[in-house]
Amino acid sequence: MKPKKLLVIFSLVVVVAASVYGYMMYRKIFAPNTAFEQQELYVFIPTNADFNQVTSIMAPYVQDMDRFKMVAEKKSYPKNVKPGKFLLKKGMSSNDIVNSLRQNVHFDLTFNNQERLEDLAGRVSKQIEADSLSLLTSFRDPKFLEENGFTEDNVLAMFIPNSYEFFWNVDAVKFRDRMAKEYRKFWTPERIALAEKQNLTPIQVSILASIVHKETVKKDERPRVAGVYLNRLNSGIKLEADPTVIYAVKKSSGDFTQVIKRVLNKDLRTDSPYNTYMYEGLPPGPIAMPDITALEAVLNPEKHNYIYFCASVTKFGYHEFAVTPAQHEVNRQKYIAWVNAQGIKR
Repeated sequence: MKPKKLLVIFSLVVVVAASVYGYMMYRKIFAPNTAFEQQELYVFIPTNADFNQVTSIMAPYVQDMDRFKMVAEKKSYPKNVKPGKFLLKKGMSSNDIVNSLRQNVHFDLTFNNQERLEDLAGRVSKQIEADSLSLLTSFRDPKFLEENGFTEDNVLAMFIPNSYEFFWNVDAVKFRDRMAKEYRKFWTPERIALAEKQNLTPIQVSILASIVHKETVKKDERPRVAGVYLNRLNSGIKLEADPTVIYAVKKSSGDFTQVIKRVLNKDLRTDSPYNTYMYEGLPPGPIAMPDITALEAVLNPEKHNYIYFCASVTKFGYHEFAVTPAQHEVNRQKYIAWVNAQGIKR
């Protein structure tokens, strides 16, 4: 065979071999390589994880781990593992998967009306990498409290229920500091001026708002309830708020899981600074995290002469308001009769 023919044949063999190799490499890199049926799912890579941990986490979701590892090596991923929450979509190639593992996904972290720091820490820890103990420790850090004007009793006021954008791998201190920033953002000069108009500090607004929040779920009634309590404070009358008694009973017993639907006379004798039947003024801290509508109700209360209110037995969820003790007693007896008729003992 002539040398020229041999060269042509050799060239063809090389081209074919290169094409086959290229096709095989293409398949390894760009062919679908997922092993789950959902259209999409999230994986969580912990802080300080190495590539071995990543492969263990990814094993249930990757069809061919060798292909995934090969592509990861070529893209230098094993030396640049990132922690966080990552989105995988059905049918992704190994190349797509590696690219996705470099894109930490934001999510909306939410929390609502928690009663204690412990409850808040537990709620938040279910949504981010930081555990509840590290969160609780950061919330109670003495240096942080002093620098930001809080105490362990009232720091719950710093956490305003809402939805906040975070990365899953945020640590406890960064979460706490972000909440402090959001608190300062909420307390604009305008809101501070409204608080001063009510002779209250922002923390005192939060404490009173927590009581208002617990008193009524009806947002349209909260400004009226806030007005009652402000009237009492300004008149030097004890708040005598049932939610504070319930909180005092729970705190004194250490049992925050108990359900108390009816405040008894023995409860009113609970010796606690949170018992506003026993002690004048505001308790030392919030009895829960008030939402923004409760905070705004205290900042913009309804102006009226009401000093008393009692749950209504005709407009359930709402209250009957009174100016005089005699008027209030009529409303109170109606409520007691209704509660007894329902057989509510506790």
